[in-house]
Amino acid sequence: MSAIKDDQQLYLGIDGGGSKCKAVLMSANLDILGQGLSGPANPLHGFEQATTSIVDSARLALADAGMTDYPLQRLITGAGLAGMNLPGLLEQMLHWQNPFQQMYLTNDLLIACLGAHNGADGAVIVTGTGSCGFSSVDGQSLMLGGHGFPQGDIASGSWFGLQLVTKVLQSLDGLTQKSCLNQQVLDTLGCKDTIALVELVVGKPATFYAQLANLVFDAAEQGDAMALAIVNEGAGYLNQLARKLWQDKAPRLSLVGGLAVRLVPWLAQDVQKMLTLPVWPAEIGAVLYAQQQGARQQAASA
Repeated sequence: MSAIKDDQQLYLGIDGGGSKCKAVLMSANLDILGQGLSGPANPLHGFEQATTSIVDSARLALADAGMTDYPLQRLITGAGLAGMNLPGLLEQMLHWQNPFQQMYLTNDLLIACLGAHNGADGAVIVTGTGSCGFSSVDGQSLMLGGHGFPQGDIASGSWFGLQLVTKVLQSLDGLTQKSCLNQQVLDTLGCKDTIALVELVVGKPATFYAQLANLVFDAAEQGDAMALAIVNEGAGYLNQLARKLWQDKAPRLSLVGGLAVRLVPWLAQDVQKMLTLPVWPAEIGAVLYAQQQGARQQAASA
């Protein structure tokens, strides 16, 4: 990377979620130099796992840039993590002796919003392992949902997976109509019957259920009644989120996350018309956040 001068400040953007941690290494001019992907980084599911994933993804991004020996201590980092809306988790992360020159910490919703709208005001609906609605308008933020799995996160990957397992068990018991998903779920999870399925899923985390979400959409597209009921319920909830966020006068609204592409066709027509494609992914939004926070600190100290 001979084009990188020794005195040039580099930035690291971190998007830490329940399934994975994405990192991007960028120049001050937002040129992408390298990217890294590691394991889960939601502190709610393990502080050590989250911090390890952050460091691992950072090193992978440096390696991708051909800068393996570049010290983490020289990077200014913006990090948006799931769970940072909970004061206890935020406090724990703020006390982490991180290896970076500077780390600006926020929640994953804000960086998704900043990335989607290139640092400007707007709103997002996140549909990944978890789900949430978020807007940032005139310095004021609004969060809808995001209450965690299994009590919340409706229309998330984990929610779709849990609904699928619940309804398949009811169908296998003969309480509801048969579905093509019955055998698909048993085969996918290597279970021979309902007893084996129940034994397998007891205590499983959100990430386990999220891996089943695409089965629901595949079956819904084939007209399976069970799948259609699940998808339409999830889409109905997202319609509510979108209309509420739109009332908050956000100039733009984007649907982001791993399930966004699959969900859009199931949304109401008025909601689909509200949506605009995100400009950047969340990890670049984290870099924008770090730059904004750094500029504010400089202005305050001037």
